[in-house]
Amino acid sequence: MRDVLSDLLAIWRSGGTAGVGTVVRTFRSAPRPAGAAMVVGPDGTVSGSVSGGCVEGALYELATEVAATGTPVLRRYGISNDDAFDVGLTCGGVLDVFVEPISRATFPQLDAVAADVIAHRPVAVATVISHPAPDRVGQRLIIDADTVDGQLGSPRARAAVTDDARGLLAAGRSETLTFGPDGERRGEGMQVFVASYAPQPRMLVFGAIDFAAAVAQQGSFLGYRVTVCDARPVFATPARFPTADEVVVDWPHRYLAGQAEIGAIDSRTVICVLTHDPKFDVPVLEVALRLPEVAYVGAMGSRRTHTDRIERLRAVGVTDDEIARLSSPIGLDLGGRTPEETAVSIAAEIIARRWSGTGRPLARTPGTIHHDPDRLDPDRVDLLRC
Repeated sequence: MRDVLSDLLAIWRSGGTAGVGTVVRTFRSAPRPAGAAMVVGPDGTVSGSVSGGCVEGALYELATEVAATGTPVLRRYGISNDDAFDVGLTCGGVLDVFVEPISRATFPQLDAVAADVIAHRPVAVATVISHPAPDRVGQRLIIDADTVDGQLGSPRARAAVTDDARGLLAAGRSETLTFGPDGERRGEGMQVFVASYAPQPRMLVFGAIDFAAAVAQQGSFLGYRVTVCDARPVFATPARFPTADEVVVDWPHRYLAGQAEIGAIDSRTVICVLTHDPKFDVPVLEVALRLPEVAYVGAMGSRRTHTDRIERLRAVGVTDDEIARLSSPIGLDLGGRTPEETAVSIAAEIIARRWSGTGRPLARTPGTIHHDPDRLDPDRVDLLRC
């Protein structure tokens, strides 16, 4: 919902009712992840997407109907066994979409949730998407680390969902959970979609050079909160990095150590060292490679620069195991030369690292396109109707 939040909030604040479809579960090669949303406004305008175009037409009609009736619906979209030209996903994927009316009456906490998301405060929204009692469907909790707002029909259900939702929020994951009708851990009947709005993952770019501007642009495009840091104030200016969320004038190693000390670095953080100057990159890499958990550490430079850098890192006591975490020279082999092409190769390596991709052409790889641990239960194939 993050991508459509501003449009949804405008409808909510005007007193209107929107029909909102949210992907709550995916199987196989579904094109959009859980949490992707599409909003249909009272005037028929649309924002967002759940499938990249495959099922949006059908979802538009359903969302319009749901907004009018006020009755939420859980709908599955996938390839029909009888007719591949039915409304569905041509990619062969399957997705479950929860369609609900959202207004001041149905979601009174939306304004507060939006404020948390905009301020990068972690918050989760847990919504009942299936239940034997129809009046429970659409009930929701707003959950952060310390407080809970809302009801799910019983204290037991509220406690169970709150506990599990906080675990998902800490991991930054959105997921559908299954409980018994009253929140029983071992049981079925109640399904709850937990949308986690954790702070954006961070991209730290060290070195205020032309390549850094292109990397910052790619990072912003991928959804990272981008910081560019350099010790030279003449180069580290917001005007040179308009897509960065912040530009910091500081010694890179000092800034990184300070961010780690205050807990602003986590397992989703990516670090790009683009200075290729030993007096800058060796100290910051010494800090970066010793951090307990970061998603990616890459450093720019030629192979000769890389060899020299490794020797310098060993000289200051960085171990071979720590050095093995370093991606250098940075990026995938795309053959690019310009700053923009180089930034694409860096972004590609970050994506491949995140999803355990090979970096090889898809035409030369077997199996599924999307790397997803979820697999469709074969016993449910007969249910894939639109």
